[in-house]
Parts: sequence; C-alpha cells; structure tokens
Amino acid sequence: MSATSDFLQLDPRTAPKGGLANWLAREIRSAIADGRLATGSRLPATRTLAEELRLSRGVVTEAYRRLGEDGHVAGRGRGGTVVLAVPHRPAPAPAATPEPPAAPAGRLFTAPTGLGVFEALRAAPARIDLTPGRPDLAAFPRTAWLRAERAALAELTPSAFGYGDPRGTPALRAAVARWLSRNRGINADPDDVMIVNGTAQALRLLVDVLHAEGVDRVAVEDPGSLGVRQHLHPLPTPPVPVDAQGVRVDALRATGAAAVLLTPAHQFPTGVVLGGERRRALLGWAREGGLIIEDDYDAEHRYDRPAVPALRAQLPDHVCYTGSISKLLAPALRIGWLLAPARYRPALVDARRLADLGNAALPQAALAHLMESGALERHLRLIRGHHRRRRDAMIEGIRTHLPGATAHGAAAGLHLTLTWPDATATGAATETDEHADTPPATGAEADTALAAAALHRGVKVHPLSWHAQRPHAPGLVLGYAAVPPAQITEAMAELGRLARRLGIGGSRESPGAAMG
Repeated sequence: MSATSDFLQLDPRTAPKGGLANWLAREIRSAIADGRLATGSRLPATRTLAEELRLSRGVVTEAYRRLGEDGHVAGRGRGGTVVLAVPHRPAPAPAATPEPPAAPAGRLFTAPTGLGVFEALRAAPARIDLTPGRPDLAAFPRTAWLRAERAALAELTPSAFGYGDPRGTPALRAAVARWLSRNRGINADPDDVMIVNGTAQALRLLVDVLHAEGVDRVAVEDPGSLGVRQHLHPLPTPPVPVDAQGVRVDALRATGAAAVLLTPAHQFPTGVVLGGERRRALLGWAREGGLIIEDDYDAEHRYDRPAVPALRAQLPDHVCYTGSISKLLAPALRIGWLLAPARYRPALVDARRLADLGNAALPQAALAHLMESGALERHLRLIRGHHRRRRDAMIEGIRTHLPGATAHGAAAGLHLTLTWPDATATGAATETDEHADTPPATGAEADTALAAAALHRGVKVHPLSWHAQRPHAPGLVLGYAAVPPAQITEAMAELGRLARRLGIGGSRESPGAAMG
C-alpha cells in the first residue's frame, strides 16, 4: 500500500493500523470543516477512491457511511455522495483546561423564565446541544431546494413579485392542502389554508382574534411548552393535567376555558398520544361550544407507531389547526400554515394584513415545488432513519448511564423526556465542594440544578420544570435530532455522573467519584 490520491492528497501510509475507515472519515471531516470541501461538492465514487488509494472498497464505503450518519454527507443516488454542510464543531478543550465560571448557568436556570430565556440559552456556549425542537440543520436538502427555487423562478410571472394575497400564494396553499390530505387525513380546500411565519405567528394571530371575540383564557397542557405559553400572552393559560392517555378532559372542563391548545399527535414534552376515549370526550367538549387549537407538533416524525389522525380531520368547524416545516426542513424558512373554522377567517386575514402583508413569495414557490415533486416526502423518509439511529443511541445511553430515570416519548418526535421518581438534588449549579452538605432539593429545584450543572459541563438541556405550571416530577427534556450518536453517548455519560453527584434518582456519589 503506497498510493497517494490527488483527492485531498490522501496518503494511506499515514493511517494507523486497523483504523483505515476511521482515518479516511476523519480526513474528509477535516476537509469539510476547513473549507477544502465546499457544501454541495461531490465525493469520488467509492470504487474510484478505493482504486486510487489501493484500499478495499469496503473501507471507503464504511467511511462514507459514518460521514452520512453524522450529517456531513448524503447519498444522492446517481448524483453521488454530496457534502451537505459544515457542522458546528467546537474544538474540544484540553483535559487540563479550567472550566468556565458556572455563575451564568446558575442564573439562567434559577431566574424567572422571561421572554428572552430561549435566546439566552441558545447563546450559552456548550460542547453538546441537546435543546429539544432542534432539527438536524446539516441535513437540509440544499440540492433539492436549489432545484425547486430555479423551477419556481422560471415559472413566476412579473406580477408574482408584487404584493400578494396575505393568505399566501395560491400554489403553496394548494400544495399544503394536498400535503395535509396525504399525510394527516385532513380534507381541506386551498381557501381553508393561510400561510404564516411558523406556528408562532399562527398563535399570535389567534390570540388577537380570539381576544376580540371575547375569549378571556386559553387552557394548555401541563406539562406543556413554555414557548407556547409565551406566545399566548397576555391571555391567561390555566394548566390542564396530562397523563398516559393525554389531556384530562374533566380537568379541562373545570377550568371554564372556552379554548384549549393541544399537541395531540405527540404531546410536548411527554410524547403521549391522545387516547381514543379522551379524543371522543374532547370532541364532545368542542361540540358543546369549545374551540381546540391543534398544534400538530412532530406529527410526521414517528418511528414505532402508525400515524395518528389529526383532530382537524374529525371536527373542522371546531378546530384551529397549525403546523410548519420548521422541524421538517429548517426554522429559518419561517413557513407554516393555519387552518381555522370559516367564522374566524376574515378576522385572521385582516390581522395578517396589518401584521406584515404575508410571507415572501419566492420561498413559498420553492416549497410548493418541493411538496408537489415528492422531494419533501423523500426527505422525510431519509431523516426518519437518521433520527431513529440517534434516538436509539440516546435510549441506549440512558439505559447505561441513567438507569434510575424513565424515558418518555420514544415512539415519535425529536426529543425524549426523562423523569425521576422522588428525585432530590443535593449540589448547586456550581458543583463545588462547599455545597456537599446542602439539604436536598426537590421538584423544580432538582432539575434546574441538574440542567445548570450540565451546562457548566458543556451539555445543554431543558429542565422539565420550565414546561410545567403545577408541581411535577423533576426531569429533563433532551433533543437528539441534531447531535451525532457519539456525542449523544458522551452527553448521557455526563448527565449520569451529574445526576449521581447531585443525588438525583436515589443515589449519591462523593464529589471525587462523580467527577472522575
């Protein structure tokens, strides 16, 4: 073996014995990170590179497989293997490097959860980001999107570049109606669809319209998304307990609320699917005059169970349905949809007109092409397998390193929720020895202490207490979609050490043992 390839000047003689696939994958990752391999560039065919390097084709195939698993490249059939994007790869700190001060982390998780809390968490540095709701942005289908944009530009008339319908372009509204029919069982006409800047704008428009209609509160699931509650402000959001069958309709009735916001296909954060009996009770409540706001959160991302029909498909006159492509493609596109009962549509269109006159036309046209060509469904099939492998890595890491925790929501979605029964926390966010004799904390104090300690160690998570209004078992909400399996395993090991250090889950290690 003495060949040196022109491709990246690769020389197998520099590879360690028995580690050729690792060496080749590492060299290509380095070239992607430093810009020698640009996004969209094509790697040599496995047979060609194997011949150049005088390696077995299996070595090159295995290296490409590993690059695909961690989001660096993707196979495009006859288009070859293409570089997707440059992932964020912070340089690992040397073992002896002092850790950053923990005080900012402590303040982030102990301060009131104001409107800027998510931005503050996003800005906090971390080696491994397990923030829930983050799709794998490196998997964005750049080639397909560019193709769709070119097709859209070729077809758009000059008038399409002017001010348009605030409800969205006719092409995208028709494409969304067909997408929802195929994938969610919703029989919708394009006139039923309003294109919005994601679910966040849909909720803000609904708040304005419902408040003007006399709705004085919107009930929400508990635990349920803190972000959703923020978007519903200033309307009060009475909490409705969620159990293994979903939202408790008896408790919903007790709130006296005329409207409720739900995530029935994959409840955030527990992952529970609304059960059949609860679904019938909920629809009965709506027929009596209640309004359901259905956030179809993560409905497409399922692995071990069949699709669950949307509530909108069963009772369209009593359901405001909202969804988006933020988890399918990228939040930065800011494209979602809102389907409301006919009685609310004129007021919603007026509110949208006053807000911003509608979404940008070109991204709408590109997304319509992506939907109608079948490219979006192909992308969904691809990332389902991608996400499943990462979910499996997290489940295995939990079994190994967090045996006292219970994982929820594994059958679908982009995150898992962990809870600990009777959990306590004995350490503070700083993890210094002076806190070794601190009295145990419970509930919200336990999971915020663990989240703060994890951030201090370079692992970013959500404490479950952020998403609960009532007392609740402490826990963590962990996103896995945007993190390679090896980093997920590393993060689970770190969380396991910290949970033991803080006495969460019924055991406690000495500081020296916990920190290694």
